[in-house]
Amino acid sequence: MKNVLVVNYSQTGQLSEITAQVIAPLRAAGHHVHLETLVPEKPFPWPWPIVDFVDAFPECVQLDAPPLKPLTIAAETPFDLVILTYQVWYLAPALPMTAFLKSPAGRQLIKDKPVVTLVACRNMWLSAQDTMKHLIAEAGGKLRDHIVFTDQGHALATFITTPRWVLTGRRDRFLGLPPAGVAPGEIRAASRFGHALNDALDTDAERNPAPMLSGLRAAVVNPRLAISERTAQRAFRIWSKLIRLFGQRGQWRRRPILLVFALYLITMVLTVVPLSLLVQWLFSPLLKPHLERLRAELELPSGSQGFNLQKYEQ
Repeated sequence: MKNVLVVNYSQTGQLSEITAQVIAPLRAAGHHVHLETLVPEKPFPWPWPIVDFVDAFPECVQLDAPPLKPLTIAAETPFDLVILTYQVWYLAPALPMTAFLKSPAGRQLIKDKPVVTLVACRNMWLSAQDTMKHLIAEAGGKLRDHIVFTDQGHALATFITTPRWVLTGRRDRFLGLPPAGVAPGEIRAASRFGHALNDALDTDAERNPAPMLSGLRAAVVNPRLAISERTAQRAFRIWSKLIRLFGQRGQWRRRPILLVFALYLITMVLTVVPLSLLVQWLFSPLLKPHLERLRAELELPSGSQGFNLQKYEQ
């Protein structure tokens, strides 16, 4: 039997539900699974007051995470596999996960370990995962697989349903749009990854460099969103540096510039992103080869193919 460390932070509880589905087959098979829930010293609110939500933006982008409460396990505890489950805030990993990966204890726990990352978010996760790759590599971990769960609504619909969920806590149907969050059926189907990981652990496949979750439609990429996301990330880096010139998180003196950024963000969501998607759609025949190459690159290591779905779907 193997020892598996699962590190989780979930504000809404949705990511915890998905995580529970993934690790249930491992526990049922007798593997020892330690679920470590990250707890910031100063908890982040849920739902978010609008001011606090925007005020977290600069630190998210600059990876300046506040400290966590001590972990419940010793940093030298040996594990055969590490699973990191995280949310996306402002195209970056949620601050508690950043804090874990930059902490001495977190870095020691994943050093030389095979790592699986799991994200549940609206739909833009590529920049956050790129950051996760770098943080894991800096800590000496070995990224083996990546699993993605995204909201059930259309990309444009989630610009309404997700902010409503974040700011009010309400995720039900709204204005004819589907509920916010990952579809219940997709959450239940997450157990397929646990069954595949169980088989991999039973055969010591976690020690090999090949991904363990190929053929399970683990990471499906919309390359058109990737282009929009990269544009937004460049702008976020500039804005985050500018806002931090006006003070630290929680200080009143940076509230005016935060208001300006919030107005910019709303304008970008309502104009720039839809326009970018429209332009890409109009020029899709010319962009198709580039988008396909981009898709293949971004879906690594686990990929979007489904040749193993019948084997592991329950």
